[in-house]
Amino acid sequence: MTKNILYVEDEDDLGNVVKQYLELVGFKVSWFKTAESAYRMYLKDNDFDLLMVDIHLPGCNGFDLVNKVLKLNQDQYFVFLTARNEKHDRLTGLKLGADDYITKPFDIDELVLRINNILRRSTEKIPSDNPACLKIGDVVFNQDLLRLTFPNNEEVSLTIREAELLLYLYRSSNRVLSREEILTNLWGENDYFMGRSLDVFISRLRKVLSPSKRIQINNIYGVGFVFQEMKV
Repeated sequence: MTKNILYVEDEDDLGNVVKQYLELVGFKVSWFKTAESAYRMYLKDNDFDLLMVDIHLPGCNGFDLVNKVLKLNQDQYFVFLTARNEKHDRLTGLKLGADDYITKPFDIDELVLRINNILRRSTEKIPSDNPACLKIGDVVFNQDLLRLTFPNNEEVSLTIREAELLLYLYRSSNRVLSREEILTNLWGENDYFMGRSLDVFISRLRKVLSPSKRIQINNIYGVGFVFQEMKV
């Protein structure tokens, strides 16, 4: 089934390139240049699998648009594509619940990979009365309680930073993440001591996730880490 994307970007050249490439690889793309026109479309038809929204738009900005959309559909998947890479903007986007935050310029093939990761997760989301529950491989993660539940019904609680790291890795599944990228995007810092702390958190997550038969966090020597959900 063709996946439907609502794309909001005011730059003509970039908008055309992204729309045409995504359609070439099999997506249906509705492109709008303003938040207002995109919102009017969403009011008429909210059957979109994913929203891709630039932050810096004429008039209403991307954050405001997403806020309005989430009032209509709190389960809507969305990503921000933006030239604004300030820490404040990244944190604002992630606090809104963004499934990804991609800084321009970006590689178009990497964009497609990230989109596919998000859409794959949307089809794996477990039915639940609690939308905070997320299926990651063979594990259920309750984002409100910061608790993992394994297939054998064993439960393990995470700290806030462990939960932030798990979600960041999961949202970037199958993509090699450098240590610098993780530290900067997740905690806004990249120094020796934070780097050592990241090693501790990764080690702790691996130990916590060891009962899972489908989740792996692998080292890529000299580069960083990759989070993978294995098929069994």
